[in-house]
Amino acid sequence: MKNIKFASILFFSFYLLSYTTAHATNTRYLKFTDTARKPLDTLLYDSLMHKLANGDKTGKWPVKKAPKPLPGAILPFYRIVAYYGNMYSKNMGVLGEYKPKVMLAKLQAEVKVWEKADTTTPVKPALHYICVTAQADAGSNGLHNLRMPFKQIDSVIHMARSINALIFLDLQVGFSTVQTEVPRLEKYLQMPDVHLGIDPEFSMKEGSVPGKRIGTFDAADINYVSQYLAGLVKKYNLPPKILVIHRFTQKMVTNYQNIKLHPEVQFVMDMDGWGGVKLKQDTYHYITAHEPVQFTGFKLFYKNDLTKDTHRMLTPKEILQLKPIPVYIQYQ
Repeated sequence: MKNIKFASILFFSFYLLSYTTAHATNTRYLKFTDTARKPLDTLLYDSLMHKLANGDKTGKWPVKKAPKPLPGAILPFYRIVAYYGNMYSKNMGVLGEYKPKVMLAKLQAEVKVWEKADTTTPVKPALHYICVTAQADAGSNGLHNLRMPFKQIDSVIHMARSINALIFLDLQVGFSTVQTEVPRLEKYLQMPDVHLGIDPEFSMKEGSVPGKRIGTFDAADINYVSQYLAGLVKKYNLPPKILVIHRFTQKMVTNYQNIKLHPEVQFVMDMDGWGGVKLKQDTYHYITAHEPVQFTGFKLFYKNDLTKDTHRMLTPKEILQLKPIPVYIQYQ
């Protein structure tokens, strides 16, 4: 995950401007007024949660403390398959590597692969867009991050909606905080199909330049975000939000046992590391599965997972054998 360069911004700005002009998204106040949402089928919910546990013998899964979600919850009724990246950089993920039509076609093809791999779980596509990117340069705000223009967020939302996909806005805060960055996105997060991701890797609490060391979030940071999202769900009468936390080391998330869950927010701990098959399986087991919160995710790298030893990514079949089974799949 390389930080974007200002040269890349100039290179892509003309293309993005033309795309945004042609496909502007209305981001004015949007209130979700669907009062016909069916009550939660608790028996089905419990059954699917046990299915995700996949015969886990540790007693950790399914998580016993997790509250039932509000009506309209996506998880565990669907699996999400997301493309990750930034429109200004081909190096940050598949979302920005290809032109929109090509990228969307590739995403839809991956959705079909997962539908075939697990015919009992419907799949929702998603675009996971890094709207605040960590930077080695302090920048004009001194926070070592770069906030993407709202017009670019609008264009990503339009692309996602063109294939009925979910949207995740992702934050690499740098020297900033979630308390500063998350409220800036309220006009988007009040939309029913827009969810949130936060990346501890680039939360540089100890003052290192992003990319030099791995950053961290504490449960207190995560609880702020969850509480904020829960408040939006109540304020705008929304279905539950999904919150994705990226993680591949233990110290990236501290005091995980203090993370508070809400009926309004569905929590996904996403195994974010890249590397060979065995390394990724072990990281998932010892980091993600060993410290349970609610749901799990798994990230696949089209390039960085192709090591000299394995020359391949994990297959859906292999991922579906994990305990618990990830319900959120992300491709970079």
